[in-house]
Amino acid sequence: METPVITVDQKAMRKLLDIRAAQPDASDLGIVLAVTGVRGDAFAYEMALMLVEDAAPDDYVEMHGELPVIIPKQDIEHLRGSVMTMSRDLLRPGLELQNPNQPSPPILGSGQQLQLSGDVADQVSEVVRTMINPAIAAHGGQAEVVAVEEGTVYVRLGGGCQGCGMASVTLSSGIEATIRHHVPSIHKVVDVTDHASGENPYYEQAKK
Repeated sequence: METPVITVDQKAMRKLLDIRAAQPDASDLGIVLAVTGVRGDAFAYEMALMLVEDAAPDDYVEMHGELPVIIPKQDIEHLRGSVMTMSRDLLRPGLELQNPNQPSPPILGSGQQLQLSGDVADQVSEVVRTMINPAIAAHGGQAEVVAVEEGTVYVRLGGGCQGCGMASVTLSSGIEATIRHHVPSIHKVVDVTDHASGENPYYEQAKK
C-alpha cells in the first residue's frame, strides 16, 4: 500500500467532514491543500473545498476515509510527511498542519569551517561549489556566482530555484548566511536571477 502524502488525525477529520457536510453536494467535494508561498521560514498554505472532478489531471488525490484530499503535483514533496491536526493553542484554535519540510534546504551545517585560499572571489566560489550547490541540488536547484564586488556577491539561481517562491528564503537563510559565515568580508548577497522566466508560480506571491 502506498504511503499517503499527508496524515489526517481523527479530530481534524471530524472537523473537515463537518465543514464539507454543510455544503451542497458534499459527497462530491474534496479538500484541496496547496502551498501558496512562504511566510517567515515556513510554507504558507491554502485549503478549500472543490469538486473532485475539477481536479487537474496531474493533481494527486488520496482518500482519507470518505474524504478525498487533493494536492497539486508541484506541492507533493513540500507536503510529504505532514500531519493535519487540531491546534492545541487556545489563542489560535482550528486546523493545523505540522510539516517536517522547510522552504529552504539546510546549508550551513554545525560549525563546519572550510579551509579557503585565494582572493575573496575564489573563496566565495569555493563555498558555493562545495557547500551550497550540493545542498540545493537536492531540491533541483543550483547557484552561480556572477560577480563579487566590494563585499557584495551577485548570484544567479537556476534549475528548481529559478522562479521559485522559496528562492528569497533560500537566498537569505541559506546562501547568504553560509557565504557570510565562511567569508566574513562578505556582507551582502544579491540575487540577479530572471525569476519571471522560471516555472514555479509562487515567486511573486512569496515576495509580497
